Amino acid sequence: MLDNTVFSVLSAVAVGSGVMVFRFDSMARATYALLLSLLCVGGLLVLLGLDYLGVVIVLMMTVEMAVMGVFMVMYMMNPAGLMPMSILHNRKGAAVVCAVVFLLMALGIVLAPWPRRAGTADEDPTKALGESLMGPQMLTMMTLGFALFSTIVATVLLATHRGRYDRLGDDLRARRADDPVPGGVGR
Repeated sequence: MLDNTVFSVLSAVAVGSGVMVFRFDSMARATYALLLSLLCVGGLLVLLGLDYLGVVIVLMMTVEMAVMGVFMVMYMMNPAGLMPMSILHNRKGAAVVCAVVFLLMALGIVLAPWPRRAGTADEDPTKALGESLMGPQMLTMMTLGFALFSTIVATVLLATHRGRYDRLGDDLRARRADDPVPGGVGR
């Protein structure tokens, strides 16, 4: 009973927040709605007994949304989403492409010759799946993750060569920022 309730709640929140991604007019809000939807999907996988995949989805999507947030702050003119915008472009064309892709994928599910099981199922399918996906490549993936994170931090540091102490003084009490180029919000 509890599992059914949790499954229903996570499913409803996942679908609802997924829909809100296309309803929000702010990239920041859409990002957090997408993160919420994907966290619920990860929770659903954990609830279905696929712990490894659920945790991987939660970790990957959280880091991915954090990276997206960093790049939003770095490159977007309006990262906080104070000015309405739309992330929908060419709605009719996108709807047609989505419908065709959905039909092709559904047709592929029906028509594909699915292989029959060979051998017996592993006692711990989550562990077996994790080892088959990441086992020999775990060191590579950990090194790649560290390199990507270092790149993100270095990019942010290089993009903001002037820190807040340069702009607002050592005590951060300057009324106006000492920027070489005037402009920005409220100026």
